Amino acid sequence: MALESTSAPHPEDTIVAVSSAAGPAPRAIVRISGRRTRGVVEALFSPGVGTEAHRLVPGNLSLSEVHSPLPADLYFFASPHSYTGQDLAELHTLGSPPLVERLVADLLNAGARPARPGEFTLRAFLAGKLDLPQAEAVNAVIESGTDADLQEALKQLAGGITQPLHDLRDDLLNLLADTEAGLDFADEDIELVGKSDTLLRVSSALARLTNLKRQFESRTVSGRAVRIAIVGAPNAGKSSLFNSLAGGPGALVSQEAGTTRDYLAKQLSLDGTVIELIDTAGWSLAADTIEEQAQRLGREQTGKADVILWCVEAGQSFDLSDEIPLRGTAATVLKVATKSDRSSGEIRERSIPSSVVTAGGLEAIRSALAETVASLTRPPLAPSQSRCRHHVDSCIRDLQQAHRNVLFDDPPEFTALALRGALSQLGEMVGAVYTNDLLDRIFSRFCIGK
Repeated sequence: MALESTSAPHPEDTIVAVSSAAGPAPRAIVRISGRRTRGVVEALFSPGVGTEAHRLVPGNLSLSEVHSPLPADLYFFASPHSYTGQDLAELHTLGSPPLVERLVADLLNAGARPARPGEFTLRAFLAGKLDLPQAEAVNAVIESGTDADLQEALKQLAGGITQPLHDLRDDLLNLLADTEAGLDFADEDIELVGKSDTLLRVSSALARLTNLKRQFESRTVSGRAVRIAIVGAPNAGKSSLFNSLAGGPGALVSQEAGTTRDYLAKQLSLDGTVIELIDTAGWSLAADTIEEQAQRLGREQTGKADVILWCVEAGQSFDLSDEIPLRGTAATVLKVATKSDRSSGEIRERSIPSSVVTAGGLEAIRSALAETVASLTRPPLAPSQSRCRHHVDSCIRDLQQAHRNVLFDDPPEFTALALRGALSQLGEMVGAVYTNDLLDRIFSRFCIGK
């Protein structure tokens, strides 16, 4: 592995940080890692009488300016069998902020230094405990906002992204070795790897990378709630539908058209995905300044929506006229025929008949929304996926060049050069090749103590 620059902190320093959440709590966790972990901890921690030196050791902390011993548990993980690959200790004690601050200060005085953001996970990466995408997944797990986010981050942490890349890299390394070995026998009638075999192996690698690129490109909504706007003409039943889907009154409902002058928004969970349901003012020609502002706000929310529930009273037509701000929208539009309890006529257009009075069609709307949201959304792009996109593109280009070289019987040196380029891109994706600047960009996003 290549490591450039001298800006990185020394990986053998003994570092300390609070790894539990800030603020008062029943328990706080302070983490220490480095060469002097044992000495730093022993300066403050005394094991309880009669305890044995197991991984978990109950005892007491002697803190400066604190007259009474502070009860604490010590978890000690000896090198190399720890998260960081170094001696690592965790002190679990009472979550009183002043006591925790005093504990950290005394550990610093005993020879530790403050940990930088993500430095514990950085050491795990440098020790070979995690590859780079797995290290990034640690932060993704911490920041997960939904069950879907968490499951995707856990999948990445378990190697769901990089294991295929490691397998592909091994295959290409073997192919490069065969190709370069053949260069030694270029003047002799010895063929270590045939043309058809090489084409097959390069094509297989291209197929795997192309599939990975499609997975990256399929993630369209990330890192925020999915916006669902309820739109339509005045008195089309939008606010009543909003209240029914939101599970309680929020929008003012009236038989008089134009009741909604502003837009209303409420965040909900739909099958584990966070959505933002938005009720907008009915489409109409503005009669005064307030209505003009309401129409403008409604158009803005419609333009920002990922999904649109287009409400038309049952029996009326879904007429996409010029004044309706749906023309050219990139959102997925679901048509809803509201007030179906009042209409006996056949609903000809493809829409979901609904009635908030009888609750008819509401479950169908929820199911349609859940299906649409699932098709639009994926868990947010993990940092590694976003970082790897251009590497995937470059790797595909290199493999396409290698394929052309073999297909047109170019000198094998050209094929070997293209394979080396592809391997370099794969190396940067999995962290086999990296720089301190890259590590700084990745781990600076972490919170301190992780």
